[in-house]
Amino acid sequence: QVRLVESGGGLVHTGGSLRLSCAASGSIASINAMGWYRQAPGKQREMVAGITSGGSTVYGDSVRGRFTISSDNAKNTVYLQMSSLKPEDTAVYYCNAVRVVTTSGDRDLELWGQGTLVTVSS
Repeated sequence: QVRLVESGGGLVHTGGSLRLSCAASGSIASINAMGWYRQAPGKQREMVAGITSGGSTVYGDSVRGRFTISSDNAKNTVYLQMSSLKPEDTAVYYCNAVRVVTTSGDRDLELWGQGTLVTVSS
């Protein structure tokens, strides 16, 4: 069984920083890309940032310049360093992995984490 486990959410004041981590566990052979999405109450889930196994990154417009995504391919782990946080960054943050290949031969799997809550107080 493969899964994603997030950690690092919590409460922070406006202007503060948080670092989220997401580790993929199980019989994983490779992951093409990992990323972070978020969903605020009453809003649709939106892409925050993504990174490919080759290191290419993409950011949502609302976080570009404030958030940094990075990864450790050897550990199948992705990080999201969030700085200059604003109240509008408050949301449940979900980790995502796409085109996951397992050692048992499953291909093109997409995985989601359970979500971690980030609350930014004003």
